[in-house]
Amino acid sequence: MSVDIQWYPGHMAKTKRELKENLAVVDMVLEVRDARIPVTSHNADLAEIVARKPVITVLAKADLAEIEATKIWVKILEKDGLPTAAVDLKSGRGLRELEQKLRRQHQLMNQRLRQRGRQGRTMRGMVVGVPNVGKSTLINRLARRAAARTGARPGVTRGKQWIRVGNWLQLLDVPGVLWPKFEEPLTGFHLAVTGAISDDVFNYVQVSAKLAEFLHAQRPQALGNRYNLENMSANADGIEILTAIGERRGFLVSGGSVDLEKAALLLLREFREGLLGRFTFDLPPDL
Repeated sequence: MSVDIQWYPGHMAKTKRELKENLAVVDMVLEVRDARIPVTSHNADLAEIVARKPVITVLAKADLAEIEATKIWVKILEKDGLPTAAVDLKSGRGLRELEQKLRRQHQLMNQRLRQRGRQGRTMRGMVVGVPNVGKSTLINRLARRAAARTGARPGVTRGKQWIRVGNWLQLLDVPGVLWPKFEEPLTGFHLAVTGAISDDVFNYVQVSAKLAEFLHAQRPQALGNRYNLENMSANADGIEILTAIGERRGFLVSGGSVDLEKAALLLLREFREGLLGRFTFDLPPDL
């Protein structure tokens, strides 16, 4: 099933302009990517904007991605010169390693300042990434308090927010930014199923049906165990799978037909919550 998704709200163009302006007052950039799609969730437009600043990469939502794939991606990114940490924002696993990398960058910054005869100071960092990747949650974790506004929908952060982390770091939380056009159809699909694109702007039955086909082909046991679909035909398409899920969960409307929208939303939500297991869409070349 082919799915073509495009989403670039007007406020993102404004945010992109503000990113360029804010770059002048920050010392480094913290780029947050989704560990399930570490390539797809990397915004090349942002990379061009922040090219002259030190960048630390965070692979957020590591608890939802395949463990071995994430380990390889960390090695690949580190080899490319990007200090990288994989972080589970729910448990906090990986935050200590990230904080060590941030403190190291702070030390390097102050060393350069002292070499120029200036005093050390608090480091200022800007947190960037695609919508709903966990930027604000990450900041709250680092600050150890609910300082930045968070939400389960993309676009919750609408304006910039400065958050203090201890007495050594300030982080600027800005709205998530996508790029104007997705060249590959799979890009929009991957961003949609992982929650980076608002559910209001795509046909979630089509997207969920494509997800069902992916799961049925790649992890039929996970799909079967979750929804009691052990007898599903190997050739079943996405709509047939969603229909079966709806039947098993009792999502019926008048006349006995299945409420496909309800089944589609269930599959998307439970996939995003990790209830079907860990998945990495952008598999590293060495896996």
